[in-house]
Amino acid sequence: MKFSFSSWSGGHPHLTRFFIILTPVFFFLFSLTLGQYHIPLSHVLGILAEPVFPVKSQWTDMAANIVLSIRLPRIIAAVLIGASLASCGAVYQGLFHNPLASPYTLRVSNGAGFGAALAIVMFNQIIFTQIFAIIFSFIAVGLTFFFSGFSKSRSISLILAGTVVSSFFSALVSLMKFIADPEEQLPAIVYWLMGSLAGDKSSSLPVMMPVFIAGMFILYLYRWRINLLCLGEEEASSFGVDVRKERLIILIVTSFLTAAAVSIAGVVGWVGLVIPHFARLITGPDYRKLIPLCFSLGASYMLIVDDFCRCLSSLEIPLGVVTALVGTPLFAWFIMRKKVNF
Repeated sequence: MKFSFSSWSGGHPHLTRFFIILTPVFFFLFSLTLGQYHIPLSHVLGILAEPVFPVKSQWTDMAANIVLSIRLPRIIAAVLIGASLASCGAVYQGLFHNPLASPYTLRVSNGAGFGAALAIVMFNQIIFTQIFAIIFSFIAVGLTFFFSGFSKSRSISLILAGTVVSSFFSALVSLMKFIADPEEQLPAIVYWLMGSLAGDKSSSLPVMMPVFIAGMFILYLYRWRINLLCLGEEEASSFGVDVRKERLIILIVTSFLTAAAVSIAGVVGWVGLVIPHFARLITGPDYRKLIPLCFSLGASYMLIVDDFCRCLSSLEIPLGVVTALVGTPLFAWFIMRKKVNF
């Protein structure tokens, strides 16, 4: 019997939506209580409500500062990054008809990795690292689109061109590691490439938040068009869809979302690969339901992973390490159960 939210919630669509919305909200509030300095949930709720409602303070100033200045920006970043990567992965898998496609298919991560490594070697300041990561993300995407234009089959050529661009930027990253200072710069490059939300990485969140919100809103509006594009170019054209234009818009939006995510968290793999397959097990291939579910599951998954990264030990574990350790056996399970298909 196929598992789905509808059957699990008794066939009530309103109850289904309620659980989809409630899951990331629960993990969001729970994550605010976790850390080396435990803060009760009642205090967390009071701290969040205090700017709006007259709440009697029962917590210390240090607790309020930890919640509002340290944990809240990081957790908001985890929500936006998880939701973005999961939804972008679902879109790429459908557009390219490839179950192995992910947000990094157009090699955004490779370009961003070189940009970050270059900025660390030249400036070693987080703001330049993020700016260079975004700039070279789009250079990599632009090169991928440029080289793919020489082939008739657009979907396949994008993947092949991405492979070429990936190898080129991977070589440049290796070059940056070679010339980097082994005492300070080289560890910074390696740690950035493993992915993390530690330190002041989320300081650029106010700038990136409009990009995340606008990008995910566009994907939500385009979800029925994505259904048509997944049918294939000829079938989509028969429904009156301008395939070239619509696909270009969607790929630009997903590239923006992926670049924004990579600029804040570094390279965090497997989220955009595994979560869409898990979402399809629940709701099926209909993107009208799949995109919102990927928002919810991606946000929840990233919150859980980030909680493990910062709470399991005194030294924070890189995000990319945990997502790979969890994602690889989960994806292997999908393969063994023959769930990696369309």
